[in-house]
Amino acid sequence: MKLIIRNAIFAGAFVFCFKAFAFPGKEKDIITVKKDPQQNKVEILANGQKFTEFIYPDSMEKPVLYPIYASDGELITRGFPVAPREHDPVDHPHHIGLWLNYENVNGLDFWNNSFAIPADKKNKYGWIKTNKIIETKDGKTGVLTYAASWQNQQKEELLQEKTSFYFSAEGSIRIIDRITTLTATRDVSFPDVKDGMLGLRVTHELELPSKDNKEFIDNKGNITKVKPSDDLVTGNYLTANNKHGDSAWGTRSPWCMLYGKKGADTISIAIIDHPGNVGYPTYWHARGYGLFAANPLGQKVFSNGKEQLNYSLNKGQSVTFRYRVVINAGKERLSGKEMKKLSDQFQSAYK
Repeated sequence: MKLIIRNAIFAGAFVFCFKAFAFPGKEKDIITVKKDPQQNKVEILANGQKFTEFIYPDSMEKPVLYPIYASDGELITRGFPVAPREHDPVDHPHHIGLWLNYENVNGLDFWNNSFAIPADKKNKYGWIKTNKIIETKDGKTGVLTYAASWQNQQKEELLQEKTSFYFSAEGSIRIIDRITTLTATRDVSFPDVKDGMLGLRVTHELELPSKDNKEFIDNKGNITKVKPSDDLVTGNYLTANNKHGDSAWGTRSPWCMLYGKKGADTISIAIIDHPGNVGYPTYWHARGYGLFAANPLGQKVFSNGKEQLNYSLNKGQSVTFRYRVVINAGKERLSGKEMKKLSDQFQSAYK
């Protein structure tokens, strides 16, 4: 099935009416958003403590949020390949922090591109170049807006990207809302494939326990081997539809949570989909080895061939993707009641 979204419906002109989450007795942190153009990064602080950084060096194939910290100071992202830590797995070098891209855009692979791709094969991969930091704003909700260009290796543009991050924190919870609008500068197709679209690579401790060696093959035949986990690994998945562990992979749900023990606390990481997104509720590309991704455009592999979405935009058309990432550090994982509240607030905040 070919799907084309018209400008009049999804032109990125959504109504922003941000309503901060609130739990009784909690004060919102002040978010500071600090530009560092010499280092090609923007630092985000919550009450002066590290929250995350937006990094976009010319040496990287896409901009990302990396590293990301929970409220107790624990890192929730894998260190490799930017700053490897002890026990870091070294598979999938393109998995860095939190990002958004896709495996096939007019035949170019934006998802799997990394420093590990040989120069003679780079012409098969796409690059997202950050052009401008449009806005930064401090406050109880921190704002970062940037413009980027989805390009081939000859720097020919396929898509213009405008992304706004809204950062907030209250008590043990930190929230990242990402609103990304993609505008086609030529006719663009997104064939139905497995790897996309919002991705997060988590710290080793939040992987799911596994005793087996595994191999993963991408669409170009590249093989990535993943080793069995060790005793540090404590992760588990849970979806709104009550799918647990590895069973969350390949299922649709309005939200999915990954939780496990790291340091003194239980860390919960939830990704929430939005009803305004294409393919809602999204399929979850939630792997036990630490990849936590929402892919609304790749449906065939997740549905065992029962569904297929070959998405496309004509030149000048736009589409907007909205996601919320929730990070909590506490004695227990986020409850279903808390997740419903966070999800409902996200849905009402962005129309």
